[in-house]
Amino acid sequence: MTGRQTLLGLENISRSFDRGRIRALSGVNLALRIGESVALVGRSGSGKSCLLNIASGLDRPDEGRVLWKGLEVTGRRRWAALRHSSIGIVFQEFHLLPTLTGRQNVELALVGQSGKDIKGRVDRILGQVGLTEMADRLPGELSGGERQRVALARALVREPELLFADEPTGNLDSVNADAVASLTFDLHRQRRMALVIVTHDPSLARLCERIVTIVDGRVSDDRPGGGIA
Repeated sequence: MTGRQTLLGLENISRSFDRGRIRALSGVNLALRIGESVALVGRSGSGKSCLLNIASGLDRPDEGRVLWKGLEVTGRRRWAALRHSSIGIVFQEFHLLPTLTGRQNVELALVGQSGKDIKGRVDRILGQVGLTEMADRLPGELSGGERQRVALARALVREPELLFADEPTGNLDSVNADAVASLTFDLHRQRRMALVIVTHDPSLARLCERIVTIVDGRVSDDRPGGGIA
């Protein structure tokens, strides 16, 4: 990782809920570098998903700053613009619109980008995730693994510099979980994008270059994983 520039920086991030009675994060500092892969691990309720939500602009810290390429990100419009251009997110629950086909769910990510070879970009990413033959099926006609690949395609069609994945294999059986994990890391390497995965799965975490452990809202450990830098 030596020499890589910081893509996203978290400085002294704290977040509380229930009028301060629940302290989710306390003084977290974390730097995510260009092109690296990081696993966020810890027990349920440790603050992992809260940290991901703040790092992606879906939530705001009570204290601290989030910086993108060295500049502080403030305001909903700036965060929305980043998520529309540079940050992709994959959720455990897929969050696909049930009345739209897989292709249409992916196309939604490119709304407002007409005239930029929308069809070609959608077709390419669907091919990369192995869904060309099933792209026109509704989510209810797809397996869990196929739905997660649609969600992955939707997050990647904008060609983001950073992908957040919150328990991306948590709802899948072992075969589909392995397939989705392999696909995610293949695309991470091919595109040289940064990847942050929240996971309870030690084998998935070990695929990352860094493993960051969260305990009671704090970073308790930040060590190398088994991923190839």
